[in-house]
Amino acid sequence: MSRSLLDRRALFSTAAAAALLAATGVSAAAPKRGGRLRMALSGATRQDTWARGDGLFMQVARQGLVFDTLTEIAADGTLRGELATGWTSLDNARTWQFNLREGVTFHDGTPFTAQDVVASAKGYADAEVEVLGRHKVSFRLLRADPAFPMRLSDPAFYISAAHAVGSGIGTGLYKVASFDPGKRLLATRVTQHYKDGTAGWFDEVELTSIPSEPVRRQALAEYLVDAVDLTSVGGLTDQPDITFQPDHRAPVQAVSSEIGQPLRVSHLRPLDNLRAAERWWFA
Repeated sequence: MSRSLLDRRALFSTAAAAALLAATGVSAAAPKRGGRLRMALSGATRQDTWARGDGLFMQVARQGLVFDTLTEIAADGTLRGELATGWTSLDNARTWQFNLREGVTFHDGTPFTAQDVVASAKGYADAEVEVLGRHKVSFRLLRADPAFPMRLSDPAFYISAAHAVGSGIGTGLYKVASFDPGKRLLATRVTQHYKDGTAGWFDEVELTSIPSEPVRRQALAEYLVDAVDLTSVGGLTDQPDITFQPDHRAPVQAVSSEIGQPLRVSHLRPLDNLRAAERWWFA
């Protein structure tokens, strides 16, 4: 994992920060439910699996789409719990204990427990992970890390089902309808989810792999997709219904004006810190 991809301004979650986000985290227009978000992305390969593949395509597929992480960087840059509801540090930030969200189920109906965190955490974070209860875990690190909760928001630290590690079964807002590695992913909105009313406004999300940036720009210009990642505006500057973020001088993404977004969108990673599928909506 590259720490440079994380928003350095992220703060540890507090009740006050959560209340502020709820009050000011999205634009004045209320999000609408419905439609299919179509994104054309780079970085996919035919060798991609749910367990392997670090390109942008698979990062977006995992983060905020099919899987959840223990923590997340909110749209306003603060750190808050996702599958974790709170955490404490011991031993001068060498040991971290996390309380886990109750009542969460995987897409196959299996309840989420601490065992799933242990199974998912094998081999990452240089930590020894221990079950402290059905909904509580402990991470004992090799060295102290005050930023450990923030690191767990990275897409590399997604939580999968202990009985199906490496599969496309997660606790995210969208479940896999079809997946063709290196080509396309179609995911549909979960009927009931713990984020209902606060995120997940699309009925469906479609990711299409387009390695060529000029072709991605063309797909957006011809209204075939709603958002793309890019490094230059190319011939899109004369398109009044396309916005570049953070701006046209150094863009990381281009988005149709039909998409509604939170007031503040991260510019350090494209697609709202990889969580466009859960945070955006059709305006």
